[in-house]
Amino acid sequence: MQKKKKRHPGVLSKMRSGLSSRLTALSRERSLRSGEFGSAQVRYFNLKLYVLETDELFVVPDCHRELTIKNLKSRLELLVGIPIHFQRLQYLDGVDLNDASTIKQNDIIPGGTLSLRIWAEDAWGCLVAAAATGKIRKLTAAGATNFSMFSTANADRLGPEAKSEWLAHRAFVALFITVRRAHLAAVEFLLQNGADVKRKTPLGRTALHVAVTSGNISCVDILLDYGARVNEEDNDGYTPTVLARLWGQKDCERRLFRYQWKMRAARASKSRLDVKVES
Repeated sequence: MQKKKKRHPGVLSKMRSGLSSRLTALSRERSLRSGEFGSAQVRYFNLKLYVLETDELFVVPDCHRELTIKNLKSRLELLVGIPIHFQRLQYLDGVDLNDASTIKQNDIIPGGTLSLRIWAEDAWGCLVAAAATGKIRKLTAAGATNFSMFSTANADRLGPEAKSEWLAHRAFVALFITVRRAHLAAVEFLLQNGADVKRKTPLGRTALHVAVTSGNISCVDILLDYGARVNEEDNDGYTPTVLARLWGQKDCERRLFRYQWKMRAARASKSRLDVKVES
């Protein structure tokens, strides 16, 4: 019988240290995806989310009992594609959940279903519903272009400059939502009719941020063609490339790296050409 080889204590210590480091890194990455840091002992579970205005049901993974509603909303901005300032989260009794409260404090059970409503002011719910369908006719009717004649009682009181900004904001929100759902024709239409690819949500996210976390490469290509910035950071310091990696969207991550490489190569080539011309 072969004698079992004993490992040196120093070797065992290094193995345990390496395993611990990998577990810590995995926990950190998972926490980044869920919007909040936690420990390796945190128990994660799924929730369901029903969006009333769009009649959509989403699965929300990697939730935990200490996750705050504010951080949950931050993650939903990317998962559902609805900017955080329009989100009203409710559970069972139809009362809006406090942003500072946690999953535990609201007695939300694993697998439970949250409801997301849109704030009713200024017909934003109508815009969200229209954008979710991707129907250009509905988008036009809901005021999703910079040149729309659509208005509300509140918008009628705005001056010309403020009204223009109001329409620009509607165009961007529609773009953010259609990008998340990969409505390519609608995305092209919005970009051609005033939607600004560089605008951001209150959390600093552009349409490219939501495109990569959704894995929509065709939308990524369209946005890049219209001048989307690959290195634009959100309020947490995450670029689209970083988010693509954290959300496991490898194809999008590779697409962004190739785009950056081509841009650098083009700049280097232009620089060499300029030097030759000067000489």
